[in-house]
Amino acid sequence: MKVFFIGYGQAGGKIVDKFIESNLRTGSDSFRGIAINTARTDLMGLQHIAFEDRVLIGQTVVKGHGVGTDNDAGARITFDEIDIIMNAIDRKGIGGTEAFIIVAGLGGGTGSGGAPVLARYLKKVYHEPVYVLGMLPAPEEGKLYSYNAARSLATLVNEADNVFLFDNSAWKNEGESIKGAFERLNDEIVRRFGILFRAGEIGAAGIGEMVIDSSEIINTLRGGGISSLGYAITELSDPEFESERGIGKLFRRQTRREERPEDKLIGEDKASRTLSLVRRAMLGRLTMPCDYTTAARALVLVAGPPNELDRKGIEKAKSWVEENIAGVEVRGGDFPAQSRYIAAIVLLATITNTPRITKLIETAKEIKEANEKLDEQSGMKMDESIDLLFE
Repeated sequence: MKVFFIGYGQAGGKIVDKFIESNLRTGSDSFRGIAINTARTDLMGLQHIAFEDRVLIGQTVVKGHGVGTDNDAGARITFDEIDIIMNAIDRKGIGGTEAFIIVAGLGGGTGSGGAPVLARYLKKVYHEPVYVLGMLPAPEEGKLYSYNAARSLATLVNEADNVFLFDNSAWKNEGESIKGAFERLNDEIVRRFGILFRAGEIGAAGIGEMVIDSSEIINTLRGGGISSLGYAITELSDPEFESERGIGKLFRRQTRREERPEDKLIGEDKASRTLSLVRRAMLGRLTMPCDYTTAARALVLVAGPPNELDRKGIEKAKSWVEENIAGVEVRGGDFPAQSRYIAAIVLLATITNTPRITKLIETAKEIKEANEKLDEQSGMKMDESIDLLFE
């Protein structure tokens, strides 16, 4: 899938920088991207996005120092300088692009405020779908971050064609600081979504027997709303795979605590192994914890060495997913890759029961009510977007 990434704000820019790095590391050409920010130092800290693709906005307003947590300012600057952003996209070139993905942290100011504005303009100008990959702040980051995230999300679900969420609080290890966790969490995001967005790519391992192309992903996401992603991996013991190259590097295990002896399967029936992987992907830790049974549609992708991929297993896995979600549309396929691992991705699209978002909205409403007590008129004007999530 040919994806045009737009990293918005500090968090978004860092993650898109990692997506571009994965392109360079694997020799792929699936991803291209730019970074947009109101803070000059954040743009200068990127390593893999070309300098000409780093766009500083709001210079006359914040002098390159960023907007802090003021997402109203982020929205206004984006609106006022949308031509600069659109010109940067055109300059980069969109030839062959099959989807735009805006990547942003939803708790700060630049990304949470600007992403909804940019999504609206992209949909006006281009026919390709516009998705958002948003990171929810952990509660310990402060109520203001939760407030910003709720406001931003309320607008994004109406402006974007679908919103992928990654919940920082669900992925932070116990006792780990949020700041210390960011680098690891960004790697988790790129590992999971990198495999999904590369579906259908033709590499050294050839073409899959059950190809997942861009249209399958787009059709799975067509219902809008919020989506979550599950992931599971198992290591092969065959020495043939001792030397990794290409996209197989994306499969490397993410954290020591998630490695388990039962992940190393020797001589297990391939169909059973595939079904087991898919079950672990959907029942394990999702990017956005949710009630998976409420998903309207799903997509199953199994990636690994061609001779280890099993059509029967994928069909069984699709049937199992279909039995366990609200909808009846479940797509599935394989992704051949030179790797010593087999990975399973389960995309759960248009989910409706997410306790974390319910809590986020409750926090935002508490802040809204407090603001109204201080200044009812300005509070109502500023916070109307919160009510959209209850309609």
